[in-house]
This record gives sequence, structure tokens and C-alpha cells, in this order.
Amino acid sequence: MLNTIRTVADLRVQVAAWKKAGLRVAMVPTMGALHEGHLSLVRLAREKADRVVTSIFVNPTQFAPHEDFDAYPRAEARDAGLLDSAGCHVLYAPTAAEMYPDGFATSVSVTGVSEPLDGKARPHHFGGVATVVAKLLNQCGPDLAIFGEKDYQQLLVIRRLVRDLDLPVEIVGAPTARDHDGLALSSRNAYLSAEQRQVASALPRILKEAATTGSDIEATEKRAADELLAAGFDKVDYVEFRDGEDLTKLSGKAEAGTRIFVAAWLGKTRLIDNMAV
Repeated sequence: MLNTIRTVADLRVQVAAWKKAGLRVAMVPTMGALHEGHLSLVRLAREKADRVVTSIFVNPTQFAPHEDFDAYPRAEARDAGLLDSAGCHVLYAPTAAEMYPDGFATSVSVTGVSEPLDGKARPHHFGGVATVVAKLLNQCGPDLAIFGEKDYQQLLVIRRLVRDLDLPVEIVGAPTARDHDGLALSSRNAYLSAEQRQVASALPRILKEAATTGSDIEATEKRAADELLAAGFDKVDYVEFRDGEDLTKLSGKAEAGTRIFVAAWLGKTRLIDNMAV
């Protein structure tokens, strides 16, 4: 049965008891509004560990003032039911005051992999992500933590964070979960109207075509961006081929180890995705 914990102290007591019993602990950090993509991470965690902690915390420090922090969907009771059915053992749901108490004055930044793509489009974002993930991993002390490849740049930022700070946790990347038409599952998909959702199905199709025909990187990037706009997207932040290890910008011909990344807008909803070449 799922146990809900709201304080760092109680979480550490529970994890310490598990580890004393020789159990392996996995963590799945989320912002809630759970969908099948999140639940696939929980099921993978169950395969790799004896006990699973899923955190739900809508982190204010990774949203800019003009972004959707207040509107971000929150449904803890529903999420708890889904986690229970997926076999999660603990829902860690701290308050903002527990995560950022009065006088909180520390931030974590990761240079390099955080700077292009979403780092350029949302310059506030990865500092907030790195800080909250560092805190969550420190609070829980899991043996491994699982993140989806849909947020591939975030995954690289977290891997660099863990490596550079010598955190004793294995970071596992899980394949992107997709809907029947290929659209990457995302909590923000709930913002889309029926008409927008239909348009959104063009994104994975165009991305897949670009990933398989990237013989001329610059031409393929431009063609994919033009096709997204022609399909009904309102704005394209980027379509770029990047090295899959360090996000170095590439030119010429896409080769093994390359990934293509996209961020595009439908109305007020920003969708991101990526695929391996």
C-alpha cells in the first residue's frame, strides 16, 4: 500500500530502514499530473529496485515569471491512486516550505550541456532543475533515480550534476513514452484543445522524417521547421541536430550518436521532443 511522506526527516527514516534491511531503493522525481509516461518509469524502477519512491513537487524555481507555474496541473489524490496501482511504495510530496525554507540561499548550476536548446530558450530553467534534483537526491539517498529521455537535455544535465558532485546514485534514462500517434506523453498535453491535439500529431512524424533523412543537417533543420509551421504550429523555438553526449552543435551530415531536438508552440502550449538519428 502506498505511503505518503511530506518531510525530509520522515523520508530519511523510511529509506534508512529499507537500506538496513538490505533493500535497493529507486527514486522517480516528477512534478505530478501523472500519465502513462511517468508510470512506465515507476514500473522500470520496480524492475531495478526493491522499493520505489516517487516524488511530486511542482518546483517554482524552474519556472520564469511569465510561464505556467500557477496553471500547471495538480491532482495529488488522482496521482496517488495511479502510483499505488503501479506498485510504488512511497509518494514523497513535500511542501514548498519544506523544500525551500525561510532563508534558503543556495542554487546549483550546470554549465555546458545546460546552455543550448532549452537553456537558450528558457535561461532560468536548468538552474531550478539542478537545484531541486540535487535536493531530492540528497533528501532520499536512493541507489538509482530514473528520468525519461523525452527531457533528454535535462537527463544530461542531471548526469553531469551527479558526476561532478560525486553523488552516490546511478542515473537511469528511460525511453520516451508515446501516444498512439507518436506524440510524446507530457502533462502539458492536457492544455491542448481537440484541434490542437490533432495538429500536435504532426510533430513526431516530422521529427522522425528528419531523423532518418539528416544527410544535410542545415537543410533538414530548416525543412522540418517549415513543415511544423505549415502543419499549424504557431512558433518553432528550435529544430537542431546535436551530439547525443554533450549537445555539441553539428553541421554537415548527421551520424550515429546524433540526436535531433525540437521545441514548438501550439497556442500557449510548448511541446518538446527528441529522437536518435
